[in-house]
Amino acid sequence: MLTFVGLGLYDEKDITVKGLEAIRAADTVFAEFYTSPLCGKTVEKMDAMYGKQIVMLERSDVEEHAKETILKRAKYQNVVLLSGGDAMIATTHVDLRLRAMDMEIETRIIHAPSISSAVAGVCGLQNYKFGKSATVSPPYKGGVISEVPYDTIRANKEQGLHTLLYLDLSMRIRDALRLLEAVEESRSEELLKKSLLIGIARAGSDKPAVKADYLTALKHYDFGELPQVLVVPGELHFLEKEALIKIAQAPASI
Repeated sequence: MLTFVGLGLYDEKDITVKGLEAIRAADTVFAEFYTSPLCGKTVEKMDAMYGKQIVMLERSDVEEHAKETILKRAKYQNVVLLSGGDAMIATTHVDLRLRAMDMEIETRIIHAPSISSAVAGVCGLQNYKFGKSATVSPPYKGGVISEVPYDTIRANKEQGLHTLLYLDLSMRIRDALRLLEAVEESRSEELLKKSLLIGIARAGSDKPAVKADYLTALKHYDFGELPQVLVVPGELHFLEKEALIKIAQAPASI
């Protein structure tokens, strides 16, 4: 059997009881953290708390060599694959599950909180008003900046919906804002300039950073350590406005 176990939002204590039981019953426990960062976890802390030695995998071990590294063992053993957040948010894991099924390996999923499910509660927005999400990535070779996140924001705003922007694992909110601002300037538009923005850092920790403001102010705000995400609200309900003012110190004028 191959069991996918999500580790939750932040540290090694965010795992579910069911996930912990699966780890302790496993013959081999793998972990990958290229789809979601370690955050407040360390491998040493996880080894000690979970009572199992964890074998760390690189991206190529999961995407290119899974048949040799993971599936070969799962054919005859109980194997667990750990990842940050929820176990099935990354398409990489969906692909791996399908390959396991092709080899007639039984699979199981043990879910846990992820930023995609927690973001609404963290900042006070309403979950059902989120539209399509996107990822802000560093420029490609030659300095080309992806315009997909900007287009996603525009499409969602046209429907009054909020946008969750995931950031590259090493990226900070100020870096993402700089890239989005560059796209806006190249188009001579003012979509972001007129939008309220919400930055969130270290969701799930004891002291997450949550701040809402306009672009000129937010790009200078210090959100501290990673991981960080960005939210661009659409139309705001009066309760959402109240929540952003009280929870995220948004300007009272919103």
